[in-house]
Amino acid sequence: MKKRRNEPEADRRYLKILTGVLRHYATVLMQSDPKKLDLKALKEQRNLMRGINLRQNAGQLPLHSFISRKNTLVADYKRGAYLKDPESVGKPAGNPMSDPAGMDQMMNMLKGNMAMIVPQTLIMGWINAFFSGFVIMKLPFPLTIRFKTMLQSGIATRDLDVRWVSSLSWYFLNLFGLRSIFNYILGSDNSADQMSAQMQQMNPAAGASMFGPGQDPNKMFLAEAENLEVAGGTHEWVIEGVEDRVLQFL
Repeated sequence: MKKRRNEPEADRRYLKILTGVLRHYATVLMQSDPKKLDLKALKEQRNLMRGINLRQNAGQLPLHSFISRKNTLVADYKRGAYLKDPESVGKPAGNPMSDPAGMDQMMNMLKGNMAMIVPQTLIMGWINAFFSGFVIMKLPFPLTIRFKTMLQSGIATRDLDVRWVSSLSWYFLNLFGLRSIFNYILGSDNSADQMSAQMQQMNPAAGASMFGPGQDPNKMFLAEAENLEVAGGTHEWVIEGVEDRVLQFL
């Protein structure tokens, strides 16, 4: 095992920031121009968002207001009042490869994944080739043994102090720790922040393309109707008894 205490780790941080900036602008250049949604498709998506927002913010409404809104949305969801194409209910989903909008969405996802994976693969290969087995810094505060696997990736030794950080672990710490810098340089809605990009992919209601290729909008409406019915049984209004709670502090 080799130690390099005076390595210019700041240069690696600058390289990581530069890579994130380049990835952001490469993603922006590769993205296709968004197509204008027709009124029916926009109505379909926004009304599904109404149910999601009502369920997530149910505590902001009194019980009678929440039940009134819930019953209206559940009834509309079940009868397909907001569907763009009511005649397609019960029919198998179309081939997403034949849908131009679905093809554009899949191509944009592929371009975004390529812009994220390719630079990280190259940088990790460069670090493993030239800095494998090196420790580059020592933390100025003590840590427990549980942090050893997180801070000393690529170093197979039991005797090394936990405060030493390997080059590979330092890379991952920079990878997930530069979010505030990217937000300051590129804005909050940037393509360099991998954490936000992964969260947007995991969030089904993120972005305008809520109904992805091969998805059945009617099934999504029915699933949200069930979620609303279940949420109604545990409703708690956050302002309930607020007068008594305020008077307790007077």
